[in-house]
Amino acid sequence: MLRVGHLVLRAGGPLLPLGRHVPFGLQKLVLEQAMKRLFTEPLADGEFDVLAGRWLRIEVSDLGMAWSLTRDRIGLRVAKDSPVDVLIRGNWKEFLLLASRQEDPDTLFFRRRLVIEGDTDLGLAVKNLVDSLDSELMPPRLWQLISWLGAAVKEQGGPAEARPLG
Repeated sequence: MLRVGHLVLRAGGPLLPLGRHVPFGLQKLVLEQAMKRLFTEPLADGEFDVLAGRWLRIEVSDLGMAWSLTRDRIGLRVAKDSPVDVLIRGNWKEFLLLASRQEDPDTLFFRRRLVIEGDTDLGLAVKNLVDSLDSELMPPRLWQLISWLGAAVKEQGGPAEARPLG
């Protein structure tokens, strides 16, 4: 199955940068609906309350894409631009390694493959929150795909693994 991951990475690599051309309104709709579905339980349990009234910005540097995220009374909300309390920046492969749990989050941050800027206490709280989320929240096929892709990225290693961000 690792071969499947390699094939998808090879095919998807040139397509991912095109995501920046998707209208932000559509990105926002898809992201908010996905988070609502995936994080219903953690939201109800107050796990995302650390973002109440605070803004997290996620930047995927090599794709030229970014989103700001907050927790309001309704749930998680996405904005194009907002005042930023904390920024987490990295390349898409590092975010995939984080999401697939193929790489320890502390390793990604300590090696500066993912960077936290701004309110580092909030950034660490978000990192710990992401690390604590149960993969069983995801539909099994989605988790399987993310796992395959993460394993393929980890196996490839190479420059993205060793190159810290500015």
